[in-house]
Amino acid sequence: MKVLRTISWLLVVAALAAFTVANWQPVEVRIWQGLVLDTKLPALVIFAFLLGLVPTWLVYRTTRWRLAKRIATLEANLAVPSAALTSTQLDAAAPQPTETP
Repeated sequence: MKVLRTISWLLVVAALAAFTVANWQPVEVRIWQGLVLDTKLPALVIFAFLLGLVPTWLVYRTTRWRLAKRIATLEANLAVPSAALTSTQLDAAAPQPTETP
């Protein structure tokens, strides 16, 4: 599974490198009326990619961490030996009916 993940990341990096080489030109991004950002197109695309990737990745990692912690807690609870009562112990622990004269 790690091999597939590595191959997919290599493909993303290769596509990004090819895009960078083919589109190395300045672009003008108007943020507000008086605020203009002059940057290269690949930097803008990489920033937009990371803006979408990082929050999603953080949610994924925190969910995995929370679920792993929950699983560890459940496994620890299962590891504790439970005191199983035998039928004679259950009979002895049951409340005895009282006789009224």
